[in-house]
Amino acid sequence: MKIGFDNQKYLTMQSEHIRERISHFGDKLYLEFGGKLFDDYHASRVLPGFAPDSKLQMLLQLADQAEIIISINAADIERNKVRHDLGITYDQDVLRLIQVYREKGLYVSSVVITRYTGQASANLFQTKLEHQGIHVYHHYPIEGYPNNISHIVSDEGYGKNEYVETTRPLVVVTAPGPGSGKMATCLSQLYHENKRGIKAGYAKFETFPIWNLPLKHPVNLAYEAATADLNDVNMIDPFHLEAYGVTTVNYNRDVEIYPVLAAMFEGIYGYCPYQSPTDMGVNMAGNCIIDDEVCQEASKQEIIRRYFQSLNRLSMDEATKEEVYKQELLLQQAKITPDYRPVVPAANEKAEATGNPAAAIELPDGTIVTGKTSDLLGACASVLLNAIKILGGIDDSIDLLSPTYIEPVQRLKTQYLGGRNPRLHTDEVLIALSTCAVNDPNAQCALEQLPKLKGCQLHATVHLSAADLNTFKKLGIEVTYPATNVL
Repeated sequence: MKIGFDNQKYLTMQSEHIRERISHFGDKLYLEFGGKLFDDYHASRVLPGFAPDSKLQMLLQLADQAEIIISINAADIERNKVRHDLGITYDQDVLRLIQVYREKGLYVSSVVITRYTGQASANLFQTKLEHQGIHVYHHYPIEGYPNNISHIVSDEGYGKNEYVETTRPLVVVTAPGPGSGKMATCLSQLYHENKRGIKAGYAKFETFPIWNLPLKHPVNLAYEAATADLNDVNMIDPFHLEAYGVTTVNYNRDVEIYPVLAAMFEGIYGYCPYQSPTDMGVNMAGNCIIDDEVCQEASKQEIIRRYFQSLNRLSMDEATKEEVYKQELLLQQAKITPDYRPVVPAANEKAEATGNPAAAIELPDGTIVTGKTSDLLGACASVLLNAIKILGGIDDSIDLLSPTYIEPVQRLKTQYLGGRNPRLHTDEVLIALSTCAVNDPNAQCALEQLPKLKGCQLHATVHLSAADLNTFKKLGIEVTYPATNVL
């Protein structure tokens, strides 16, 4: 797996810029942390070499000065919005984040429920948080947001939101995902702080879109693919272009909210310290790309993965046709099709040749390995065994699992547990293989290859079972599959 991003350089540059921004303001700085604070797997996929916990490592250096506010949209609680990379709902993720931050020694002071209108599910969630000693505040929908600035920046706008009590000079505002109201929480706090005579500032730490990459660079297109359900759109920052004559990239929500922020700063300081949304950011990621070709290729793979994810979500009534149309448009803009992903045509060709579902995986050296459905194994279990055999240099003629080991498991599944599908899933295959490894050196060698699969790409021609998806996730394999032919 090639590296395209210098993570150590990123940590150094990013830390310096955040400290510099803190020094620009006096009493308090609200720092909006976009994306994921400690498990930014999207960034690690499209910028190979980026460590998922980079933001957390920087924040730990400021732990004694910082406190964390977590924002969550009441509507996301109500509809059980899921964070797809982890498979848990946003409210569950807030609880997880609180626990992780506390374990790391970070102070989580409160949770803000945004766009609150008395939702019953939000009230239940508030009770759960308060039992853990977390203060909960409500922020409300504001009529005319974000365009009616005079109304928003008034006692009838931000003034109606509850003021979040904070005690430290650096207030980090984060969230379980996009659309949670992080920026609105920061701006509301600036309004309230100003009324209390506190000169608070604001800055934004958002990895994507990367402001100094081209608008249609695959890394920035991949960000649009990741937020297709929000219909976020990357765009040229018109304020930055006008102020400096320099073309930079931002996204629509930041551009829309900039006049509000500018008006608020004018009320606080008499002038706005930022000439554009790009000025608000402290993102140095674009300066730390060391192999643009590697990052472009990784981002194209991510766009295709997001396309398949949207198709699957549509089949489960979790997405709209418009979301899928957006993904198709992004494929066109990146000048790729699903078949650009090598494992897709490989799996499809294997399925066509055998007349049964198939799977293909791309190994670290670029080798494509396929697996077919048989009476004993599902396609995913088959391709997994074939892959670790090749990685371990085990001859293809050697059966890592003989039918004598597989058939008792099949009987257990069908006769005793009432299962309909006798074929072994990936987790069952690995358990059987570990049993064989006690006496079989080949099985032991095959198991030792599993860590080498991290970051590999896999495509199956059928909708995968939860068991197979969970196994691949634990192994770090990036998976795609179609939305039909559920087995």
